[in-house]
Amino acid sequence: MTSKRKATASEGPNSAFCEFLLELADYEKNVSRNIHKYKAYSTAASSLAHHPVKIKSGKEALALKGVGKKIADKIDEFIDTGKLEKLEKIRKDDTSQAINLLTKVVGIGPAAAQKFVKEGIMTIEDLKKNIDKLNHQQKIGLKYFDDFEEKIPRAEMQELEKKILNICHAIDEKYVVTICGSYRRGAAESGDIDILLTHPRYSSLDSKQPDLLKQVVLKLEKESLVTDTIMLGESKFMGVCRLEEGYPFRRIDIRVFPNDQYYCATLYFTGSGLFNQQMRAHAVEQGFTINEYSIRPIGSRGTPGEPLEVTSERDIFEYINYPYKEPHERNV
Repeated sequence: MTSKRKATASEGPNSAFCEFLLELADYEKNVSRNIHKYKAYSTAASSLAHHPVKIKSGKEALALKGVGKKIADKIDEFIDTGKLEKLEKIRKDDTSQAINLLTKVVGIGPAAAQKFVKEGIMTIEDLKKNIDKLNHQQKIGLKYFDDFEEKIPRAEMQELEKKILNICHAIDEKYVVTICGSYRRGAAESGDIDILLTHPRYSSLDSKQPDLLKQVVLKLEKESLVTDTIMLGESKFMGVCRLEEGYPFRRIDIRVFPNDQYYCATLYFTGSGLFNQQMRAHAVEQGFTINEYSIRPIGSRGTPGEPLEVTSERDIFEYINYPYKEPHERNV
């Protein structure tokens, strides 16, 4: 959802290519503010990360989804020289490096980072000397910067999941709780904790949203699992949690969805991003549109119709005639 630790290089045979592509992606997103190029580099890195065989040339890489001629040329340059001229220039530019560093702080986006750098704030230490210039979210991001930079081992995620489930079910055993993201896809480590909640009595047709989220957050605080609140709305919470004393502080996001939208949401927030793209593209070919709220048939004039009934993720796959994939099979 909001983690700054989502994009990490793979440890597979093409990890070196993934590393430089993700570094270029960060530059385009944070410094150049070119979202098109950011997405292109990120998609190519994801394809290479999940390719099981070492790529030996740019021409070979062209066969992968998201790898075009320019990225293929960069792969050839890296294979031939062991480096990239464009990246070498970026690494020597203090402004670019400072912007990229500051955007690692939760709450500091590219625009805020560029503003801070123009004011001479170039490092984490500089931020600490200018606390008065930070908003609430940025102060929390700075306070827990080192902890948030650490990945969360799967064993710790499993303990957090048990605790969160127990706390929710102590309030009401009918709560449905799913930890999504890379954790649900079976990853060995995660960037943060992304939780989806629903309850059988909450429907998108309700005129008033039940107070499902606030009850859970208050209980998590009472049990000392949630330590800080960044933002609490009717349907979304952003904050900080800790398994117990001695453990690092972690980013936690909780979203509440109506029961009839829940499985579209779990599909979307489980990912991967590339898997979602592929599934949405297939859905359109089959005459449907999918997002985190619903699946709808596309009418003859190209307008989406009424949401279809969904009682499981499998329903969505079946509507669009797409082979069902277990969460661990969605690491595209």
